[in-house]
Amino acid sequence: MAHSFFTGKTLLITGGTGSFGNAVLNRFLETDIGEIRIFSRDEKKQDDMRHEYQANHPQHAAKLKFYIGDVRNIDTLRDAMRGVDFIFHAAALKQVPSCEFFPMEAVRTNVEGTDNVLTAAIDAGVKRIVCLSTDKAAYPINAMGISKAMMEKVICAKARNVPAEQTTICCTRYGNVMCSRGSVIPLFIEQIRAGKPITITDPEMTRFLMSLEEAVDLVLFAFEHANPGDLFIQKADACTIGDLAKAVQQLFGDTGTKVIGTRHGEKLYETLMTREERLKATDMGRYFRVAADGRDLNYDKYFVDGQVLTQAEEAYTSHNTTRLDVQGVVEKLLSLQTIQEELKNHG
Repeated sequence: MAHSFFTGKTLLITGGTGSFGNAVLNRFLETDIGEIRIFSRDEKKQDDMRHEYQANHPQHAAKLKFYIGDVRNIDTLRDAMRGVDFIFHAAALKQVPSCEFFPMEAVRTNVEGTDNVLTAAIDAGVKRIVCLSTDKAAYPINAMGISKAMMEKVICAKARNVPAEQTTICCTRYGNVMCSRGSVIPLFIEQIRAGKPITITDPEMTRFLMSLEEAVDLVLFAFEHANPGDLFIQKADACTIGDLAKAVQQLFGDTGTKVIGTRHGEKLYETLMTREERLKATDMGRYFRVAADGRDLNYDKYFVDGQVLTQAEEAYTSHNTTRLDVQGVVEKLLSLQTIQEELKNHG
């Protein structure tokens, strides 16, 4: 995508010290964007990030500004949003087990935090906001997914109540990002390095495979094409966890595997788009667009002739998307910069 949209503009990334924030910076820092603001609550991560970009991008590091705050505190958001044109909202509690044990923490960050971000953004006259959701929000069974599903509802409700010419709010949903913080691949590599067998929850479990680059592409596509309340989903390949483990061992060495059983709140497969969403989705090539439901509360003025369809044949899941075999996963892994660097270090 052309970066012309961003020329001279100010972009704020919430949760910006995470994997996604770093990927956006790598994409944008050396373009003609005006300023990138990193908003997060961990001063240590911000300090590390500041030094890293000063060392590696000295001529562009001045574009980078850091704001310490928490999406749970709307005042810290208001301070960070003065003069902001666009927002990528990535701040979230994402660990499935910890959200299971502390569900209200997930609500405070993922639901109330998103509401705060959108309220502050609308008040500040921010033009476009893309919020990041997860496949776990489709047919959610764990607290993390339920909180993200509620987040999506908050996004739709906010988008409905603000004129598009003032602020456009949309959402993206994607599956596991390979090699991001909390992804299983770095854990596998670490276990192999330590000479230990790699731990697998269930070899038959399937997961979508996306790279951070693809995650950024999806957000930029949404940014460029969104109508208020739209949800964008990338078509993605998947594989079984068993095949993923074999692929990592093919690259880094075979130390054996140990099946440990599923963790709290885990699914056998992931759903990126429900049957109900699939029915009204538009296929845009690499992506699906699910438009917001534009009806208001006056249901009685709507009437339908003929058959009413409320769901498609099946959802879009990691079980029925393109399934990569071990060799396919190896090739996908080799395309990742992180893996290339790991292999160099691994000798």
